[in-house]
Amino acid sequence: MEKLEREIRESKFSELMNKHFAASSIPKGLYCLSLRLTDEYSSNAHARRQLPSPELLPVLSNNSYHHFVLSTDNILAASVVVNSAVQSSLRPEKIVFHIITDKKTYAGMHAWFALNPVSPAIVEVKGVHQFDWLTRENVPVLEAVENHHGIRNYYHGNHLAGANLSNTTPRTFASKLQARSPKYISLLNHLRIYLPELFPNLDKVVFLDDDIVIQRDLSPLWEIDLWGKVNGAVETCKGEDEWVMSKHFRNYFNFSHPLIAKHLDPDECAWAYGMNIFDLRSWRKTNIRETYHYWLKENLKSNLTMWKLGTLPPALIAFKGHIHPIDPSWHMLGLGYQSKTNIEKAKKAAVIHYNGQSKPWLQIGFEHLRPFWT
Repeated sequence: MEKLEREIRESKFSELMNKHFAASSIPKGLYCLSLRLTDEYSSNAHARRQLPSPELLPVLSNNSYHHFVLSTDNILAASVVVNSAVQSSLRPEKIVFHIITDKKTYAGMHAWFALNPVSPAIVEVKGVHQFDWLTRENVPVLEAVENHHGIRNYYHGNHLAGANLSNTTPRTFASKLQARSPKYISLLNHLRIYLPELFPNLDKVVFLDDDIVIQRDLSPLWEIDLWGKVNGAVETCKGEDEWVMSKHFRNYFNFSHPLIAKHLDPDECAWAYGMNIFDLRSWRKTNIRETYHYWLKENLKSNLTMWKLGTLPPALIAFKGHIHPIDPSWHMLGLGYQSKTNIEKAKKAAVIHYNGQSKPWLQIGFEHLRPFWT
């Protein structure tokens, strides 16, 4: 009996590890799509046409339009976000999408939106290499994050090495694997902290993750008064769902670390990245970026002992005091974490978010939640 229980337990850990690798890898179809579009960009003049067309360039800095920013290297996911926004909008002619991608994906991403226009909405595609401001000199901490040997080993190394599975529950192990997704050391994932500099002429933007679907007109977001705050976000500490909507600072930080214990309150409410209203005018009056950099460096110096999980923890610190809570119906989370998502609530939410490992474009996505995306 004891042997059987041990085998079942080992099988569960093996299943979780396989799921982690499935979530971290690029499906063959997505990889081939990107390659084919890159080839199209090199051989088809229509795929290289200017985005947007020259007469529409002034719109990119016109604050009477609704500006969305999307940072991703997933062409198919970007298409779903843009198309769902346009289809749900009551005034799609007012929508401007600023899509930022990395250098290797730029040609394919540009080709996709050049060949599949979403008129009357406007789409701009830029690579990080095209932003003059975004140099290694201006963001040295990110170079440290990407090149630090300990960090690369943490995210890309042997996840079982040194792990005491006999004292670890499958759920704890799953959380640790989720924290070791390689995306967390990607520049694209940190890019949102530089929005005021990347878009110096814009006053307000809505930042979107690439694993969301928009189901309702989002233009009212620009009418929300943030009362001088920088970040309009849904709080994630007031729900019963222990995976997603009952998160406080204690869930993200190591409060046995003296710096964390000194500066943070474990009971403070967390909030969601993925659909955020950013008031860039208010942001430019703050030291949010510098605070973010400072804590990233401190966590590096402490050998990642302050927190493990990605870009949200340093953002929770950097935006402390700058958050304006918005109604939870604007942003429903957790569709990539668990199969128990309330379908009726998902139908009514303005934005549904497949945060978690089970992305809808992967085989491990939950079948009954995939139709919202497809």
